[in-house]
Amino acid sequence: MRISLKADRLDLSVVIASLNEAPNLYRLLPLLREALDALRVRWEILIIDGNSADGTQKVVEAAGAQYICETRPGYGTAIARGVCEARGTYVLTMDADLSHPAEFIRALWEARHDADIVIASRYVPGGHADQPLVRYLLSRVLNRFFASGLSVPAKDLSSGFRLYRKSLFEGMEITFPNFVILIEILLLAYGKGLRIKEAPFHYQPRGSGSSKARVIKFGKDYLRLFYRVWRMRNSINFPDYDWRAYDSRIWLQRHWQRTRHAIILRFTPAFVPTCDVGCGSSRILADLPHAVGVDLRRDKLAFMRKTNRFLAQADGLRLPFQDGAFECVICSEVIEHIPDENGRLIDELRRVLKNGGILILGTPDYGTWSWPILEWFYRRLASGAYADEHVTHYSFQTLAEALQQRGFEILEHDYVGGGELIVKARKPEPAPLP
Repeated sequence: MRISLKADRLDLSVVIASLNEAPNLYRLLPLLREALDALRVRWEILIIDGNSADGTQKVVEAAGAQYICETRPGYGTAIARGVCEARGTYVLTMDADLSHPAEFIRALWEARHDADIVIASRYVPGGHADQPLVRYLLSRVLNRFFASGLSVPAKDLSSGFRLYRKSLFEGMEITFPNFVILIEILLLAYGKGLRIKEAPFHYQPRGSGSSKARVIKFGKDYLRLFYRVWRMRNSINFPDYDWRAYDSRIWLQRHWQRTRHAIILRFTPAFVPTCDVGCGSSRILADLPHAVGVDLRRDKLAFMRKTNRFLAQADGLRLPFQDGAFECVICSEVIEHIPDENGRLIDELRRVLKNGGILILGTPDYGTWSWPILEWFYRRLASGAYADEHVTHYSFQTLAEALQQRGFEILEHDYVGGGELIVKARKPEPAPLP
């Protein structure tokens, strides 16, 4: 499901997913109203109920909260519905079973400027959980397993007691209707470069009723869905794919990324106006903090905000810069993705490059014996990855000819793994007047 948000008119929306929780809501809602009033903000309470048969609607309406019946099953479905209905600049999610005390909302609210997501965490220093031993151990194992396997900087991924900046949900594609939504939201937010903070929290047993999350079934669901989440996390479409590849556990990928990084930085003049076209989430841009990063994908640029200030979302064929704006232009692993027999991208890179400036171009060399073999294996080991997107095939000879036709002087070139070509060329100075 794709989340579409209502306009902000309040400061805080509290979203509670509920199923047959009338006795607990009867106790919780007055405490919640008191805690929210103490914040001195404009607030609302939304109860997203799974069509309960225990009088939940009467309890909610009597307490002055908004009752919303969601007939589609699943905790994730209810949370997504609540976020869509919320009118607050911030959205707080919590359980209806009294395990999330209303007085802790102040701690989450006071941390709102420190991060885009604030998690009430049982597993950071100062946090604690009063749970049966088996449930506690299962929760710790699952959280550690997911945090490590998915490289997410949080210890309590399964905590549903959270404060979100609502804008982060805009256009978010939610695929899991169950409790795995908690991990999915963190993944998608982290992939956008958004900040996650954990506040130590003392988790207490629920009030009346029984938990809707059966321990064994809950664990099986998480493990069964791990592969789906893991594939999403490691997809080339995930915003920080290039960043993580630099430290990949796969030796060849890590070596390839680091060799490319070293060559390009060696070719790049120091401390001159530089533009990296098609920067993605590359460590190359991160190590050129003065450079302007350009990419079509807004989420990749959002991820790079943590290292670079100057970022622009644009098409490489229509760069939003004046002629001769940069002394160095980098364009690595881009030209092979564009159907461009006439070299329009090279022309645009030349336009924004100052006379005498340096152009650094990287692309697979299809004139070598090694690259076609490497690509053959890559396509089979990583179906749907970048190799399937290569539509313009350059060799050193054809790329050199394209550059020389535009007046460039090739200064040097190097290879990554004998197949990926990186060229350093200089744009000509204008001829002196007679």
